[in-house]
Amino acid sequence: MARVELTRHLFSFFPDLEGRELVIEAATVAEVVEGMEAIAPGFAFYVCDELGRLRRHVNVFVDEERVEDRRALSDRVGPDTRVLIMQALSGG
Repeated sequence: MARVELTRHLFSFFPDLEGRELVIEAATVAEVVEGMEAIAPGFAFYVCDELGRLRRHVNVFVDEERVEDRRALSDRVGPDTRVLIMQALSGG
């Protein structure tokens, strides 16, 4: 089971997730995204484009390692894995 954490900015788009323990049964990052979509409709399209690839402004870390496969999201997720999903912010 993956424990999913989101950066604070994502809660402004998905306020119902704030304060919830997000635990997803998944073997890959793609399955984590699918699981998040099931509990927060629109989440998958926010973090992935229409081809299922991570959007440029999104980073995902699995146990503090940035995902390598941004296209198919095939990076493995094991038991008790921590998955951090964050939106890159820009501006000045």
